[in-house]
Amino acid sequence: MRIVDIIMKKRDGAALTEEELRFFINGYVTGDIPEYQASAWLMAVYFRGMDAVETGLLTRLMMESGVLMDLSDLAGPLVDKHSTGGVGDKTSLILAPLAAACGAQVPMMSGRALGHTGGTLDKLESVKGYTVDATEDDLKRIIARAGYALIGQTAQVVPADRKMYALRDVTATVESIPLITASILSKKLAEGAQSLVFDVKCGSGAFMKTLQNAEILAESLVKTGQAMGRKVIALITAMEEPLGRMVGNFLEVEESWNCLQGGGPDDLMEVTLALCSKMLLTSGLCKGSDEAMDLCLQKIKSGEGADRFRENMIAQGADWQWFLDHVGTWRAPVKVEFKAPRQGIIHEINAYKVGMCALGLGVGRNKADDPVQPHTGLHFLKKRGESVAKGDLLCEVFALNDQDARQALASLEEAFRISPDPMTPEALILKEVGEL
Repeated sequence: MRIVDIIMKKRDGAALTEEELRFFINGYVTGDIPEYQASAWLMAVYFRGMDAVETGLLTRLMMESGVLMDLSDLAGPLVDKHSTGGVGDKTSLILAPLAAACGAQVPMMSGRALGHTGGTLDKLESVKGYTVDATEDDLKRIIARAGYALIGQTAQVVPADRKMYALRDVTATVESIPLITASILSKKLAEGAQSLVFDVKCGSGAFMKTLQNAEILAESLVKTGQAMGRKVIALITAMEEPLGRMVGNFLEVEESWNCLQGGGPDDLMEVTLALCSKMLLTSGLCKGSDEAMDLCLQKIKSGEGADRFRENMIAQGADWQWFLDHVGTWRAPVKVEFKAPRQGIIHEINAYKVGMCALGLGVGRNKADDPVQPHTGLHFLKKRGESVAKGDLLCEVFALNDQDARQALASLEEAFRISPDPMTPEALILKEVGEL
């Protein structure tokens, strides 16, 4: 078997067999297939696509390229959630402790910021001492204490995805539905989750800009996951404006803590509670949507969700007292205010432009090895659909220096659109894909 023949076959639009896919995955992981041929294969898949059988085979073979975690000795159902990425999207930081408080075990392998989207691991590492590097034994220890763990992908888990993800990023093949599906699911299945909930973002701040494309990805994730024996459901949620009021690494951890104490913004809580409810339903902890929602709210009111958050912080090495001392106070040194240039109603806070603004402040990264700033970011005091008078404070900027602050103000001027016309923001939960 020759890799060039496999590339030609996919280039010409034919479906690849399990043997051909295994030959490619094994050869690429071992280094026998060079990156220039792997790049050609990726581009062929990008343009020609894959059918459902191929996508399922690719997912399984990528999953089997490394270590499969065995977490079966943990008490409680294993359930995970994955977001396709957005701006201000800190739902994982809230729903993981909340689901754990409800009886779930959540082994969450998360990612880092890239481009305009934030990364869960970078947010957590803004807290002094918090570590996201963990062995399988560490993972079990953390979950046994807190009910959930938030860790990075290890070198031993799905090495095929580690290599392929980096190559896709520099070969303009990121947006392929089969490749996205296999990348996401291979990691989630390797970590041992029995049920999965996907948050497929849709809008200006998402990778899927249209509802149609978001539906295609959601269907692919759900059908492929179900074909591999997991209970899977997806929610398509709006990402037209930043989720919540904070965009920034420590800022978003702080906002998540406030949410678990009952003080979260309405939009952030709506999406978080919807996703957490689905986690309880897919895992069998609750039988109906009302029961699941009530249980989530109860765990916030009782403080049990916040307790799990604290236990996880300590279990993963964070200095808890340092965190409490810095909530509400730890900000980058230069603070500037963005005020409404005119009277009217906020029609747009473009999530992509806000994400790029945050990137300029050091919240995210352009390249995988770029450093990020822990305490820079944005605090939004107004949201879409709200009335404002000229001069009203719309957003606070926390920057490292005056130049970054000035650039952020210019970016925010482009991100906001204020009009005299009335407007009602679209629903946050756009569609549910999959049946339990």
